[in-house]
Amino acid sequence: MSKETRTAIVTGASQGIGAALAIRLAADGFQVVVNYANSRAGAEKVVATIEAAGVVAKAVQANVADPAAVVSLFDFAEAEFGPVDVLVNNAGVAKMVPLAEVSDEDFQQLMAVNVTGTFNGMREGARRVRDGGRIINFSTSLIGNYAPGGGVYAATKAAVEAMTHTLAKELGSRRVTVNAVAPGPVATDMFFNSRSAEAAKSAINAIPLGRLGEPEDIANIVSFLASPESEWINGQVIKANGGRN
Repeated sequence: MSKETRTAIVTGASQGIGAALAIRLAADGFQVVVNYANSRAGAEKVVATIEAAGVVAKAVQANVADPAAVVSLFDFAEAEFGPVDVLVNNAGVAKMVPLAEVSDEDFQQLMAVNVTGTFNGMREGARRVRDGGRIINFSTSLIGNYAPGGGVYAATKAAVEAMTHTLAKELGSRRVTVNAVAPGPVATDMFFNSRSAEAAKSAINAIPLGRLGEPEDIANIVSFLASPESEWINGQVIKANGGRN
């Protein structure tokens, strides 16, 4: 990876895991583009936290499901900071609903954000992340667990894993690594808002370490994958779930 000033784009970075990722990468020395879809206030709060630590960051609105918006996101990053070294495709939505009860609207939203949005980021990243860079996607530990209610969500992330494995091979000659992180239950608004209190309690009880993950647990993994030390890790899905599965 370049020894020069490095730039990272983190999608869905206005809260939760995405916010922790942006703050951690800034602490690692990256200039950070903090992408958000709707929560401008949240994104600006993340930027303020980063800037208070003496690092440069910018909040940029873009709906990752819109390919033109993703192109504009890269255009902005390059105009403000120069070539992009790291892209973290974190933006996603979760709905835990039995398959027979999934609405057409929910199905389309899950596919649009989790699959199309990640594809748009990967495609543009494949074209514009500079040689030796990193593309880091987000999957889920529900793959392999297949908890009731998570069928469509897990299916969207299975698509992300398939594209991750393939793109890693396609970009290997440029030394751009492509990996995915598959978190288990993490204490975020997305986790608590996507399931009942009973389901949340059940998820915690199934974790051998006896606690939910924290956003910083996931940020630690992304920090490593974004670093020069991770160069020999490519095309992998790293589960982070406290031993749940």
